[in-house]
Amino acid sequence: MLNYMIDFFVSGFVYPGILWNQLLIGIGLGLVFGAIWYAVYWTPILGKPWPWAILVGSTLLSWTAVAFVQIPLQLWTGNVLNFFWSQEILARRLLIAGIPLILLSGLVQEGSKLVPVVIYWWRKGKNIEPKLGLVIGAAAGLGFGIFEAVWVHNSIFISGWSWEAARTAGLFLAIIPFLERFFIVAFHTASSAIAGWGLAKGWGWQFYLIASLAHAILNYSAVIFNTGVLGQVQVEIFIIIWTVVVTAAALWLRYRKEKIVA
Repeated sequence: MLNYMIDFFVSGFVYPGILWNQLLIGIGLGLVFGAIWYAVYWTPILGKPWPWAILVGSTLLSWTAVAFVQIPLQLWTGNVLNFFWSQEILARRLLIAGIPLILLSGLVQEGSKLVPVVIYWWRKGKNIEPKLGLVIGAAAGLGFGIFEAVWVHNSIFISGWSWEAARTAGLFLAIIPFLERFFIVAFHTASSAIAGWGLAKGWGWQFYLIASLAHAILNYSAVIFNTGVLGQVQVEIFIIIWTVVVTAAALWLRYRKEKIVA
C-alpha cells in the first residue's frame, strides 16, 4: 500500500509520456480556471504575498493528505466493509457501501485545505473578520483546485486524448472532462471559502463539517455514475448544479456588506 501511496503522490508532479505541448495546455487550462475564480473572490487582500503562501501551503498539504491519509483510510474502510459483505454484495449495494468512502474524501480534503487558514487565524489571536476568513479560505481551496485540475488534464492527455479522437467521439463529450474541472475548481474554492468564513465567525468545526458534507455530495456523483443510475452527461449536470449552489452561497457571503481588516 505504501508504494501505491507514493506512486499516487508522485503522479501529481511527474507525467511520463506526455508531450510538452500537452503539458503546457494542461497547466495553462488549470491556471486560467484558477484566475477566473480568483477574480470572482477578489479583494485587495488577495494582492498581498501571504494569501499566496496560504494557497501554496494548502495545495501541498492537501495533495499529501490525499495520498497518505485519504487513500489508506479508504482502503481500510473498504476492507472492513468486505469483512461483512462479499464483493458481489458490495457491488449490488454500492450506493450505500460507497457512502463512508465518499465521506472520508470530504473530511480529509476539506480539513487539509483549511489547515493554513487555521494557522493564520490562530496567529491572529483567533480573531479575524469573517470576510477575511472567507477570502483566504477561497485562496486555500483555489490552490488545490488548480493543482488537481492540472493533474486531471495531464492524465487525460496521457490516456490518449487528441483532437482527432475528439472529433471521432464528438466534441461535446470530448471536452466534458475539462468543463468538469472548471466547475470543480470553483467548488474547491467555494467550499473552503465557506469553511473559512465559519472559522472566523467562531463556528469552525461546524462549518468544516458542512464543507465536508458538501464535498461528499459532489464526490457521490462518481458512485452514482458507477452504478449506472445516471449517465455521463447527467452526472456532469449534477456536478454543475451542485457547484453553482455552493458557489452561490460562498459569493453571497463574499459580497455581503462587511468590513475586511487584515
